[in-house]
Amino acid sequence: MSHVLVVEDNESDIFLIREALAGTGMLLSVHLAKDGEQAVRFLDNAESSADAPCPALVLLDINLPKLQGGDVLRHLRELSRCQRTKVLVVSTAASNQDRDKMMKLGANGYFSKPSRYDDFMKLSDVVKTMLAGRPS
Repeated sequence: MSHVLVVEDNESDIFLIREALAGTGMLLSVHLAKDGEQAVRFLDNAESSADAPCPALVLLDINLPKLQGGDVLRHLRELSRCQRTKVLVVSTAASNQDRDKMMKLGANGYFSKPSRYDDFMKLSDVVKTMLAGRPS
């Protein structure tokens, strides 16, 4: 089973992301952090406790309460145990500047949140591709 950490504060987007994750057909344990501080606490717990899993994948929004997505990503890449966790930025921020910044901080991919449901469900394929080759 792969652990996925969803870092998102918008309830509608959380619903859509959960739908897309269910659409992967993969056995996933989904954890939710609704702000940047919750995400950092989750990652720090995974880092310090051998019993807590490092997520295989983090789906990370950029614009979050308390700590921005870039700060969460920077923190993750400074960890030792979980630093290789794959990060997919899932954001409405579609500027090249935002994308470039997140990629420079160590994101593995970028998915711009579309307005149409069918387009949002394409996230399933992106997640499957990113988790391919991971032991389950």
